[in-house]
Amino acid sequence: MTFTPHMMNDSIECNYKKLNARLFILPIVLAGLLVLMLYTQQALNFAGYIQFQKKYFYFLNAHLSQFPVLEYNLTQLGDAFIFLSLLSVLILYAPSIWETLIPASLISALLSSALKAFFSLPRPAAVLNQDTYVIIGKVLSGSTNSMPSGHSVTVFTVLTVIMFGIMPQKNILKVGAFIVFVCAGLFVAMTRVGVGAHFPLDVIVGCIVGYISALLGIFTNRKFNVWSWMREKRYCPFFITVFSIAFGVVVFKIIHENLLIYYFALVSLLTSVYLLFKKYVQK
Repeated sequence: MTFTPHMMNDSIECNYKKLNARLFILPIVLAGLLVLMLYTQQALNFAGYIQFQKKYFYFLNAHLSQFPVLEYNLTQLGDAFIFLSLLSVLILYAPSIWETLIPASLISALLSSALKAFFSLPRPAAVLNQDTYVIIGKVLSGSTNSMPSGHSVTVFTVLTVIMFGIMPQKNILKVGAFIVFVCAGLFVAMTRVGVGAHFPLDVIVGCIVGYISALLGIFTNRKFNVWSWMREKRYCPFFITVFSIAFGVVVFKIIHENLLIYYFALVSLLTSVYLLFKKYVQK
């Protein structure tokens, strides 16, 4: 039997329906352990937070920055615009993923902004001598927007939504899939340390927030399902327009920064526009 896109989307929806609130236990426990660790190290304050992880920041930055081109390309995945552009073709083959990504992304943006304002912690460039570590790309020296890492929030939000959508049925495969996605997410998220933009704990907290945002997005969409219209053929012109505009934005980015990851986004957007147009004109 041929596995069609419709069957794939049904499988994703079925996976989402199986999820329950117990999945929030893991991030809550991790957050609690993180707070306990900072408390025992007397790091629940501005100076202590920076001092506690300074050596880890220098260590990770020194090793990760040895691959500057890779780090700078991968860190662009933390830009929601680029990551979602790469996934644009899923609007045709797995609309349930997109229907979930939208509320999850909105929730992650709200949580990230609220937590940055609440913690009001500085980035490395604002408190460390910039000559003592490697900075790749633009120098980010914000004094109040380091915790959590917004890029890490985005990466884990997107990957978690995808992970639970395509999760295999067998338990042993579920464990393997979870490990693969978490490791991949951490690898990409830690590029924020590699490019000198964030402290390690900024990234870890961002990953936890992203995971929670994804779960909230999944449960929100499952309950209200306000984005189901996205799969209807009559809305193809809307997405053709949106993806065409996105294509132009990515071209503009390439003019200013000629990164390989942008070309992958272009290919995905161009493919999506073509397939959407083909779907729309078909009788």
